[in-house]
Amino acid sequence: MATYDNSYSRFIAWAKIILPLLALALLSTLFLFSRNMNTGQTIPYADVDIEELAREPRITEPHYSGVTDDGAALSVFATTARPDPSDSKMILADALKAVVDTPSGLTIDIESETGTLDGTAETTTLEGSVKVRMSTGYDIQTEQLRTALTGHLLETEGEVAATGPLGTLNAGQVILERAEGDDNAYVLVFKRGVKLVYTPED
Repeated sequence: MATYDNSYSRFIAWAKIILPLLALALLSTLFLFSRNMNTGQTIPYADVDIEELAREPRITEPHYSGVTDDGAALSVFATTARPDPSDSKMILADALKAVVDTPSGLTIDIESETGTLDGTAETTTLEGSVKVRMSTGYDIQTEQLRTALTGHLLETEGEVAATGPLGTLNAGQVILERAEGDDNAYVLVFKRGVKLVYTPED
């Protein structure tokens, strides 16, 4: 057996024996105190009705964008969208949001509960508590509004209630169209029984 003539050599010899034993003891305690795995636990899964999804295919968070004839950028967002069972060219959407940016700098934000995108006519119809907010200070509420890549930029199909710099406006229809003689300017036209309650500025 080898002899050790100094304390350092004896320390090295003992370390070669004690350290591996200490490591083995630590590994044993890891296995002893580790949590038991629940092998019967079910794998988490999304709460999705597979039959309904197969019967009615849909996409989530779709985004459609285009440019109108007069250069306005139109973007449409939705929570979900699905094809119309009765017309494959129509898309039905929920929680629609549309943003219109005109070349003149006018910005229009639109929200609605539901909507329809017509790929053939290149129009989007927003329905159900439609809210329109314009960067010029007008807020408009109606039940149905149509945006288009051709023709009028915005057009309502029913009565509207609006508030703006002039006061409160009620009308049977409102149209946003290009101003005559200036392709970069737009005018908001209220029609059919317009009622204005003027609120003077302070």
